[in-house]
Amino acid sequence: MKKVGNHNSISRKLFFSFALALSFSLTSFAQDAAPAAAAEAPAATQGGDPVKGKELFNSNCAACHKLDAKSTGPALRGISGKHEMSWIYKWVRNSSDMIKSGDAAAVKLFNDNNKAVMTSFPQLSDGDIDDIMAYTSEPKAEAPVAAAGAVAGASQDAGISSEVILGALVLVMAMLVVMLLLVNKVLTKVAKANGIEVAPKEPRVSIWKAFVKNQFLVLVTSIFLLLASGYFVYGYLMQVGVDQNYEPIQPIHYSHKIHAGDNEINCKYCHSAARVSKNAGIPSLNVCMNCHKNISEVAETTATPEYSKAFYDEQIQKLYTAVGWDKTTQSYTGKSQPVKWVRIHNLPDFVYFNHSQHVSVAGIECQTCHGPVETYEIQKQFAPLTMGWCVDCHRKTDVKMEGNEYYTKIHAELSKKYGVDKLTAAQMGGLECGKCHY
Repeated sequence: MKKVGNHNSISRKLFFSFALALSFSLTSFAQDAAPAAAAEAPAATQGGDPVKGKELFNSNCAACHKLDAKSTGPALRGISGKHEMSWIYKWVRNSSDMIKSGDAAAVKLFNDNNKAVMTSFPQLSDGDIDDIMAYTSEPKAEAPVAAAGAVAGASQDAGISSEVILGALVLVMAMLVVMLLLVNKVLTKVAKANGIEVAPKEPRVSIWKAFVKNQFLVLVTSIFLLLASGYFVYGYLMQVGVDQNYEPIQPIHYSHKIHAGDNEINCKYCHSAARVSKNAGIPSLNVCMNCHKNISEVAETTATPEYSKAFYDEQIQKLYTAVGWDKTTQSYTGKSQPVKWVRIHNLPDFVYFNHSQHVSVAGIECQTCHGPVETYEIQKQFAPLTMGWCVDCHRKTDVKMEGNEYYTKIHAELSKKYGVDKLTAAQMGGLECGKCHY
């Protein structure tokens, strides 16, 4: 009787050939069509250049006016149809004189807007004002409802296709498993029918039995496991209380990237306490309202694939709700709600850290400890804030002496003692336990 090798290799070849063919078919089936882009309506121009007018509007008018909503001043879309251009020229250049002269339209406009005095713009020419009026006369762009519906439909179709493909893959895998079992049985029967003896599997010695018999290997492995366990346990315990990269979701989304990055707002404008206090403090919402009293929505260019314009506008509305601000009447309602911010940086109670000592005296930049906050969409803890991290910084950082009289005397004495021109924070006593621990 003729002996042949195990027929499992044959069944494997059949299995993988069939699987490969199916994978090509499913790949072709899963291709999606790209949605068509909606066409933009051409901008209308009326007696001026609306493109230039938009630039002039953003640089001169946008602080107090919006096109379609009341701000400090009235909404300006279509304003050229409500007044004569000669009247608008005078009003823009010196509204106060018109109010004092008793002009009926000027007085009414002044009273209707809480008697807010409009800034005079004598530098604007008639052509500049015509350009602004052309921009404000453009029709309001309608929301692309059909396009949005098409995108939603496409997303829904894509979801159904994914489910169908997933179901097909599950079914195919089940079929392949069944086929593999059947092929094994069929090949065994064919071999027996033709008088071919299938080679039995050779008996194998258990790896654990072989391992236990080798005492030297057991000893070395035991020592290795003990050392490795101690290393990992020590590393785990050393990470207790270390919250590096902690990135909680806040009740009101605040983008440091937009404020500190794109708009270049200085960190210490909002965190003013960092200059004079131990704590940097949480900025009051009144600080936010210094700007957002007149900024109730973001520009279209601010939106990103992750965060839409509607999302950012919703966060500004949350701010208005918290402080009790009615953007329609441009006044406070007196109904405010506390914001429960989630704390990110939190040192142990036995650690003393003074922001003013580092920010005002040492001249340390905020990014040294808090990372490139101007790039963070969501604020996170940049540094580990461990004792080793602080000590390492004290050992490497030279004391800033330019324009700093705080350390003049002690720096002169210690630099002479150590024979150096510049001292590190460690040489100035920055490693003494009592500096940071009570």
